[in-house]
Amino acid sequence: MSPPFRLQPLLDLSKLRLDEASRELGKLIAGEQEASQRLAMLMQYREEYQAQFRAAAERGMGPAEWSNYSSFLARIDDAIVPAAQAVSLTQQRTLAGKQNWVGKQGRVRAFDTLAERHRAEIAGQAQKSEQKLNDEHGARRHVEKSAEADLLASLLSDRSKTGASL
Repeated sequence: MSPPFRLQPLLDLSKLRLDEASRELGKLIAGEQEASQRLAMLMQYREEYQAQFRAAAERGMGPAEWSNYSSFLARIDDAIVPAAQAVSLTQQRTLAGKQNWVGKQGRVRAFDTLAERHRAEIAGQAQKSEQKLNDEHGARRHVEKSAEADLLASLLSDRSKTGASL
């Protein structure tokens, strides 16, 4: 039986941590997309309301209506600022999550490379051992055949000496 890869527990742990980092990165990406969609929705809503405001202004409006439109646009602008900050924050977190994931992936790759080298070394040792056995078997067969040939030659020589005296 071949010796086990001594660093297998570390390889398994690094794969587990990579899986955890992958799940976390997925959550971060989803959060970033959600924050971006929220910001995009607010921006679109502001543009639509701004267009309504312009159309109403062209038709003519009183000071109270003007104040209502202006006030509501200011509230939308106030909501856009934290939404844009949330997008920026989620982008930073996603970037950090990607960097964490890349680091974990590099660690797994390093351990995988070591494990592959270990398997190759074990395979090489097994091949050398098998070759040694084959060489020893071949040498024994050669010695046996040589001994058989010597014995046969000796028997023939004895026979020819015996047959010559007949």
